[in-house]
Amino acid sequence: MEVTLQRAGRVDLSFQAPPSKSFTHRALIAAALAEGDSVIQNPLDAEDTRVTRTALIGMGVRVAAVDRLCPVAGTGGALSCPRGLVLDMQNSGTSMRLLTSVALLCRSHVILTGSARMKERPLGPLAAALTALGGSVSFLEKEGFPPLDVSGSLRGGTARIDAGMSSQFVSSILMAAPCAMQDVTLELEPGVASPSYLDVTTAVMEAFGARVEREEYRRFHVPAARSYLGRTYQVEGDYSSASYFFAIAALCRGKVSVSNLNPSSCQGDRRFLSALESMGCRVRSTEDTVEVSCDNDLDGIEIDMSSSPDTVQTLCMVAANAKSPTRITGIAHLKWKESDRLETTTGLLRSLGGDARVEEDAILIRPAPLHGGMIDPGDDHRTAMSFAVLGLATGNVKITHAECVSKSFPGFWDQLGGQGLV
Repeated sequence: MEVTLQRAGRVDLSFQAPPSKSFTHRALIAAALAEGDSVIQNPLDAEDTRVTRTALIGMGVRVAAVDRLCPVAGTGGALSCPRGLVLDMQNSGTSMRLLTSVALLCRSHVILTGSARMKERPLGPLAAALTALGGSVSFLEKEGFPPLDVSGSLRGGTARIDAGMSSQFVSSILMAAPCAMQDVTLELEPGVASPSYLDVTTAVMEAFGARVEREEYRRFHVPAARSYLGRTYQVEGDYSSASYFFAIAALCRGKVSVSNLNPSSCQGDRRFLSALESMGCRVRSTEDTVEVSCDNDLDGIEIDMSSSPDTVQTLCMVAANAKSPTRITGIAHLKWKESDRLETTTGLLRSLGGDARVEEDAILIRPAPLHGGMIDPGDDHRTAMSFAVLGLATGNVKITHAECVSKSFPGFWDQLGGQGLV
């Protein structure tokens, strides 16, 4: 599938944010491990969340999908995993990491594997922490990387963990911790990547009845005696996906409103709105809608986006159209995403005439005249969507393999098409 974006001109548009991918993954897992049944309302139905749902079914969990509802029969943490179970995580890093700890709740070995790119995404720090908590993790090909064989049990205790590459290492253990034999205490080494996602994890855990005691992003303690309880759970809208629509207002000038958003959400990618304000946009929030408007030239900024990783590429597109340089810092961990997003983003911007380069843990973007061109996102959904938005400002930008957006936002092209933008 190929999509060509032409220059849009001034806009006045309304969109709806899809459900949050991060909240959906975590709600599915909490519901699967809960005492009693749950109904997840408005879950995201995308490639990544289907991987998690299918894997849970493979572990013996009864999960259905009915319209905008997802009934889940809780197992109380007693998973019925068949012998020789192999779970294909495909290209879903969230599924791979979160379910590695859940696999310890099975009574037999579980092998987790995935795509070629998944086999390049590290899991060593998570495996080390799980070993300290009673598990056994063997890497079947390259040490520290999938595929892996998980066995043993989640005994509990205390583990120290390096989450410098991904906070999902911590989230993985936290999500399974209420089902451990003993209390689980995690001590985090300094420099946690994307720490705001730990807020999402603890919010879902507590919504399902678990208790999490924490000292900021340094230490987490989960009592084993407080298990998940089944409930009806509403998934909120996704700020990562909404960022593409907000960027249209900044790049094309005009006004864009996005509904189905929680203005007080703990999602770290909500900070994208503050970045736009610093660059000269106006942001206004109502009960469930956020509106971004922009009439003037954009100012470059210097900003730490360590807690907002999934909107970094979108911000790069806006920065490429600013009148002064932008430096985005705290993003070294983006090299471990679906692609090396540092090199991919700067390289593709340069192919369109941009002035962008990687500086250690940062991206520096300077003003430069942009032109159209062809963008191969390398099967990275966020690369495809961010450069599509840039295409609406630059014109004549063709996105190849555009179907990769189905990983997180299957309705992306439909929403743009509904506004006459593609």
